[in-house]
Amino acid sequence: MKKGINVWSFRDGMPAADCIRLAKAAGFEGIELALNEEGELGLQTTEKEALRIKSLLQEAELAISGFATGLYWSYSMTSESPEKRSKAIDVCRKQLELAAILGADTILVIPGAVGVDFIPGSEVVDYERAYERALEAISTLANDAKQTGVHIGIENVWNKFLLSPLELRGFIDAVGSDYVGSYFDVGNVVHSGYPEQWVRILGKRIKKVHFKDYRRQAGGLHGFVDLLAGDVDYPAVVAALESIGYDGYVTAEMIPSYAHHGDQIIYNTSAAMDAILGRVQR
Repeated sequence: MKKGINVWSFRDGMPAADCIRLAKAAGFEGIELALNEEGELGLQTTEKEALRIKSLLQEAELAISGFATGLYWSYSMTSESPEKRSKAIDVCRKQLELAAILGADTILVIPGAVGVDFIPGSEVVDYERAYERALEAISTLANDAKQTGVHIGIENVWNKFLLSPLELRGFIDAVGSDYVGSYFDVGNVVHSGYPEQWVRILGKRIKKVHFKDYRRQAGGLHGFVDLLAGDVDYPAVVAALESIGYDGYVTAEMIPSYAHHGDQIIYNTSAAMDAILGRVQR
């Protein structure tokens, strides 16, 4: 497996060039970039501007391990608002477009939400209606994914939706496209389940993997901690990934960054991943 780091792990506002430089210096093989509303990689970013970012990656000899976005929290494919649902489709298509230019083979997609506790005032959508809307949207976008040659990876997040590995597996199979699979986040399931079980159940449907750690006793968003400081059974997770033949990127998503000496989390995460992946010689 290859070692990546998500761009959200870096200090807020750090330019892409500096994130790429730091990721390389810390020993990562890839970096997961993200689509924003505005900025270097925004909804208005042109092919020329994206190619500039790609050149930075090539100069650093760093791969793009995936392409994420946080915009689905603002624009949901399951919203009661037709305008927001349409915007979410547009966001996904922009992701696919830029991912193809940058050389990413998979984008991270949140297919909607029934409710989101950590966003005050977030709308609550009927579960059955959310499922129907998400299935329709992702099935449509599967055709766009095929045209661009970029896969859609559905992330398991705290959206009160697709709550078990059996349900996520069924959803992916209902879409029925080789271009749609799972962007599996290890840490996001610890509060309610066991990630090694999710890995075995999802199997070959897993396109990409996020590494995080979570301490159940803390609860809520405060439960997310540094790798190896939480309750994820990483030996079991790695064994499960190996058992399904997964050899792609495992990308650390470390949120929030440190309040002081923010660059240190990148180096600490790299060292922890070396231990998890058995790269440390003792």
